[in-house]
Amino acid sequence: MTHLKVGDLAPEFSGLDQHGIEISMDDFVGKRIVLYFYPKDDTPGCTAEACSFRDGYQDLLDAGFAVVGVSPDPVKKHAKFVEKYDLPFSLIADEDRKVIDAYGVWGRKKFMGREYDGVYRETFVIGTDGRIERILDKVDTKDSAGQILNG
Repeated sequence: MTHLKVGDLAPEFSGLDQHGIEISMDDFVGKRIVLYFYPKDDTPGCTAEACSFRDGYQDLLDAGFAVVGVSPDPVKKHAKFVEKYDLPFSLIADEDRKVIDAYGVWGRKKFMGREYDGVYRETFVIGTDGRIERILDKVDTKDSAGQILNG
């Protein structure tokens, strides 16, 4: 689990999005950021989560949020995922795990009796002051946007 806590200064982040364009925390000055980490594009839970953010995107924008997803998948895979599900927000391709490691969301996981290293599904809400307002480590993939808006 993450070593970060509410009130901490959020680690700076940057990386290539699905278009191969460098994006960073500085691109979202004046907005609260929903920075969500997920294991892999086009898997059932990750798709449900992304589609929840897509479906609630306008409400999130209206509430002053920007949405950014992060996974270790490459730019091309993100591009296919975004196109397939018509996702209106950026996905950072964090193949070298710099952002993932900075947020402490990589570690030992267990699935169907198998242990492996991977990305924890966690969401960080970063305030306009750059501090972490909320950390969601129990993400409801089908209502991720609702968790942010109703939290």
